[in-house]
Amino acid sequence: MNFDVKAPVAQYSLVTLSYWVFTLSDGALRMLVVLFFHQLGYSPIEIAGLFLLYEFFGVVTNFYAGWLATAIGLTVTMQMGLVLQIVALGMLMVDNSMLSVVYVMVAQALSGIAKDLNKMGAKASIKSLVPADAQNRLYRWVALLTGSKNALKGLGFFLGAWLLAAVGFQTAVGMMAAVLVAVLVLGLFLLERTTGISKKPQRFKHLFSKSNAVNRLSAARFFLFGSRDIWFVVALPVFLQSQLEWSYLQVGSLMAIWVIAYGIVQAAAPKITAIGKTASDSNVSQPSGKTAFNWVIVLCLVPAVIAGGLYAAGSSTSLITTGLVLGLLVFGALFAINSSIHSYLIVAYAREDGTSLDVGFYYMCNAAGRLVGTLLSGLVYQQSGLAACLLISSVMLIASAVISRKLPA
Repeated sequence: MNFDVKAPVAQYSLVTLSYWVFTLSDGALRMLVVLFFHQLGYSPIEIAGLFLLYEFFGVVTNFYAGWLATAIGLTVTMQMGLVLQIVALGMLMVDNSMLSVVYVMVAQALSGIAKDLNKMGAKASIKSLVPADAQNRLYRWVALLTGSKNALKGLGFFLGAWLLAAVGFQTAVGMMAAVLVAVLVLGLFLLERTTGISKKPQRFKHLFSKSNAVNRLSAARFFLFGSRDIWFVVALPVFLQSQLEWSYLQVGSLMAIWVIAYGIVQAAAPKITAIGKTASDSNVSQPSGKTAFNWVIVLCLVPAVIAGGLYAAGSSTSLITTGLVLGLLVFGALFAINSSIHSYLIVAYAREDGTSLDVGFYYMCNAAGRLVGTLLSGLVYQQSGLAACLLISSVMLIASAVISRKLPA
């Protein structure tokens, strides 16, 4: 039996491979930069600054990438991300004396652009590979791609730390660049290049979605991801180090394990959301707008409960540690399901001709939520502590729930 490389399953496998390898490199590079520049004597504020342009250009890239993909195709857009990541890694292969803050920020900016080009291209291309009447398969494929991405990003944290210890910074960066080049060449030969090209030219004004469903889902996504990053990105690791006196290795391991577990739950979301449905239900694993609302309502309570636990624990380090770890695991599991439902809905809601426009606009809001959450995480934690970050997280989730209440089926 001949293997048809143009078949949807084969194309999905190639897209997933590209996304997986890129994600591994992205997670590894983040850990490499944090650990290596801390080793060089950079302050925590300087290290955080290295990622500022990375996050900012995530917003910008998502805004324009969807429009770009309608003209050049999703495959080319995804491969542009691979090329830019290779360039960013190449920039970091210079002597240590050249690695100034500004220089590394520019390299990280390219990496941020690369990440969102690759992500948008990979996720949007799935819609064209699945028939319109196979929404359950679409949900499973999106959940698998999204969940595996986050699990691999956590694995990338471990990979980056191991490579730094085993071969050093420049060699580690060079090895990752070589693997990305191999994946890029493979995709150039085997991936369908016309995927996602619009049948008619899309005007620049179409960057803003006219779909009420897409706009509502994008706004809900903004608050959903802001609610995570406001306490997870800066406040939690700083609290663990400064208040509970955890080592860098302990903090890094917890964050990596959390991201891996988060990805596993995301991939399993279709089975979890199908619990309680009958086999005759035509939507056994296909979520709706109501599904998104129901799951975010449950999540609203978790940060507030964790904050209450911090107050109740007083000065007991063991109680605080136990409460935080358990709360983090519960939050991660529920957040993963919410994220997976959203990732399916945006692909389902997106227009057939010009899917990347809607997906790009949606992920722009996602990136904006992450940026705002990250900035608030440092500001609110410095002023009022971790509990305040958690309470604001609950408020942002309530806002997401209110918006989600009118999402269509």
